[in-house]
Amino acid sequence: MTARVFGAVDVGASGGRVIAGLAEGGEVTLRPVHRFENAPVLRQGRLRWDIETIFGEILLGLGALGREFPQVESIGIDTWGVDYGLLDEHGTLLADPVSYRDERTHDVVDSVHARISRGDLYAINGLQFLPFTTLYQLAAERDDVLWDRAAHVVLLPDLLGYWLTGVLGTEVTNASTTGLLDAATGVWSAQIMAAVGVDAGRLPALRRPGQVLGGLSEEVGRSTGLRSSVVVTTVGSHDTASAVVAVPAAESPFVYISSGTWSLVGTELDQPIITEEAMADNFTNERGVDDRIRFLRNVGGLWLLQESLRSWAEQGQLLELAPLLRQAAELPSGVPLIDVDDPRFMAPGDMPDRIRSVVAAQGFSLSTNPAATVRCIIQSLASSYAATVDRTLTLSEVDIDTIHIVGGGSQNPVLCQWTANLSGRTVVAGPVEATALGNVLVQATAFGAAPDDLGHLRRNLAEHEQLRRYVPTGSEAPRIMERPWLR
Repeated sequence: MTARVFGAVDVGASGGRVIAGLAEGGEVTLRPVHRFENAPVLRQGRLRWDIETIFGEILLGLGALGREFPQVESIGIDTWGVDYGLLDEHGTLLADPVSYRDERTHDVVDSVHARISRGDLYAINGLQFLPFTTLYQLAAERDDVLWDRAAHVVLLPDLLGYWLTGVLGTEVTNASTTGLLDAATGVWSAQIMAAVGVDAGRLPALRRPGQVLGGLSEEVGRSTGLRSSVVVTTVGSHDTASAVVAVPAAESPFVYISSGTWSLVGTELDQPIITEEAMADNFTNERGVDDRIRFLRNVGGLWLLQESLRSWAEQGQLLELAPLLRQAAELPSGVPLIDVDDPRFMAPGDMPDRIRSVVAAQGFSLSTNPAATVRCIIQSLASSYAATVDRTLTLSEVDIDTIHIVGGGSQNPVLCQWTANLSGRTVVAGPVEATALGNVLVQATAFGAAPDDLGHLRRNLAEHEQLRRYVPTGSEAPRIMERPWLR
């Protein structure tokens, strides 16, 4: 039997990849064909994404995909959420998209809430209050000179899909991160758009995962060498939506941590939870594949570690993560904790120095030894993971004794073990490439190469994926910060 091949374009805030997914005999195998780095750049006074370079890397990856797997049938695209590009009436990008890490929204959040209260906003969109959410970005955008020329507001995966096919759309799982979508109905909210001052006509029509967006343009076909029959298929284009598809849970409900640059801690539900308690604890209700609700909370992630390694490298210390983790685990307990959601950690910069400053403001001190900083980061993340899992289960009124950690954090044995210890629950770690795997599975399902039932897909993954289990131990572990989900 010849494997059927689907391409996953998976772009994260720190790097991207093009991966071949081979569906054969009820299993999907991933084969990376191209990887590239990604980071915001300072241009025109803003932190922006070099989107043309990203697209160029994608084209290189698709060319490699076609050469190695000429039978590829479809391509799916996922990225992080909330960010977008502005197109004029001719479909031309007006400027590089601004990064969510830019500070432009700091002065508009209160003005938005003056037009629509936090309570009314949450009652409609059910979203966690984060200052970089698209609705706040658009409120800031309206004061920019480009706004009057903007005919279309296009989220990043949809922009990349448009450049591949010439077809505009807005995939619904990513739309649900904008704050403009009604959590109950899954359509754009006229009330929120009126409050922000955004005409719904600027937003392309909503599309569901599993729909064919369109065929590759002739120019893209020439550039990549891909066959004219290859199409772009919408997937869970918000990377967490794709990652949740690939959670290897044999039973439902389940609790997951998608651990990468950000950490998304939550569960999957049939209906949103829009209560005063959920709003007070800053939980979010985002759309998932098959109209599921991703009830979760954004928690600080491995960004703190990534930026620390980058900062040390700039200072001449080229440090490898694995030895640092071993050294951090061997340090005596008592390293102070930080709130990984602290907004002071949002922008790029000297992260170790920022962490020491935050610790000093708490009345403690932290050694300049990189291992001490790494221990502080990892145990603080594990602390926040454990507390947020507890709160997720309380709010959703379920009791689960296993936590699934997927994504890059699943490779971190110290983080996984401390999460198990602090939560008192078994941690199942993997798959690492959950986002790309979920991306491929949605395509394979759409084309009849995989079961069309999420439960069936996940049970297959539980049986066939190489997973690691971490059980709680009696060894001393760092304390849990009190209610770290509250800002």
